[in-house]
Amino acid sequence: MIPDISHKALWLVLAATLCAAGTWTYTSRVLVPYQKSDAAAHDRPRGNLSDLYPRWVGAKELLLHGRDPYSPEVAREIQTGYYGRPLDPSRPNDPRDQQGFAYPVYVVFYLAPTIRLPFAIVQKVFFWVMLVLTSTSTLLWIRVLRWAAPLWTRISMVVLTLGSLAVMQGLKLQQISLLVAGLLAFAITLLTADHAVAAGVLLAVASIKPQLVLLLLFWLAIWTLADWRHRHRLAISFLATMAILIAASEWYLPHWIPRFWHAVREYQRYTGTVSVIGLLIGGSWGQVLELLTLAAFLGVCWRERRQDATSGAFAFMVSLALATTILVAPTYGPYNQVLLIPALLVLVKERRTIWQRSVAGRLLFAITTCLVLWPWISSTVLAALSFILPQERVERGWSIPLWTLTQIPVGVAALMLVHHYQRTFTAPARPGTS
Repeated sequence: MIPDISHKALWLVLAATLCAAGTWTYTSRVLVPYQKSDAAAHDRPRGNLSDLYPRWVGAKELLLHGRDPYSPEVAREIQTGYYGRPLDPSRPNDPRDQQGFAYPVYVVFYLAPTIRLPFAIVQKVFFWVMLVLTSTSTLLWIRVLRWAAPLWTRISMVVLTLGSLAVMQGLKLQQISLLVAGLLAFAITLLTADHAVAAGVLLAVASIKPQLVLLLLFWLAIWTLADWRHRHRLAISFLATMAILIAASEWYLPHWIPRFWHAVREYQRYTGTVSVIGLLIGGSWGQVLELLTLAAFLGVCWRERRQDATSGAFAFMVSLALATTILVAPTYGPYNQVLLIPALLVLVKERRTIWQRSVAGRLLFAITTCLVLWPWISSTVLAALSFILPQERVERGWSIPLWTLTQIPVGVAALMLVHHYQRTFTAPARPGTS
């Protein structure tokens, strides 16, 4: 039986659908045509442009032919498929990203079932699997937050998630960040349901992107040590699974860890990638702000370390850990902002409390809301204009929806910290948190 839907809920669903349609239409009619025309004008190569492809080629070469996926020879084969030809250092307009295999070796085990399939099929399957996984993870985060949101609100949240620029880019590029985010959602859901062993296994599996899980693991380590007797299963299952993954990787490719770290350093060198804070501020001040952000996060971790896994405070800490990760992770990519989903859900759930607590909270909430809404609104406007104005004129505004992407993580993380400390200072002290 279909539940009744109020006018307010109907407008929410319609608005979410309009925003999602606007983002995807903007991408197909404005952003991608601009990228193609710009690449043609500058003789910049374009192949399949799938972020899954380098990992898939590395898995195929290692498992089928015993070749080192970190080798320069495999890297050139990857470039041939990814860009359409190997990169040429003598061409100044060629991309800087060499598309080397810069993942832990055990990612090949996840891709093993696909290595005998044509990559075109692998792309399509991965797209739909990630779409379902991302949709499911949004619902799982709502469950973790113990948010009794109405059905139509949950539907709207899923639609907005799939219509965000971060998720859209991740789906278009077949980015493994979406897989990591989905695994984390399932892991935390299992943990809150007292399935610590399964949660530890999934956390280890999600470590294929170490920079995206490090702060969450740090928080969970503090949380586990605060009550080792009752929480040790999480740590033991995680460490045991990591030991198996590392040992299996060593069996297939001896001494892979030094090669992996070299590949990571090379990736940072040739892409010049930095954190969100480094991108916005840079230099010594950026490093100072990163340290202050980590110090503030550490302080919250220590205060909340005794919270039960079923508590709202625990869910808040997981959300804060992932939001902070986007700020300080050394590799910035808009698609990584899929990790902001739980924090954004927290802010939507707690919007009335945040708004009523202080003037500063209201101001920061209003600014963050504008930052978050801007890509949806501007994408929808550009999508509509693409049916009216000449293509070249619309393409001039291709970057407008991207203006706030680097500021969104700052606003979300700052609002989360402000919300926590205001709640802490205005609430009575809890026993056992000293």
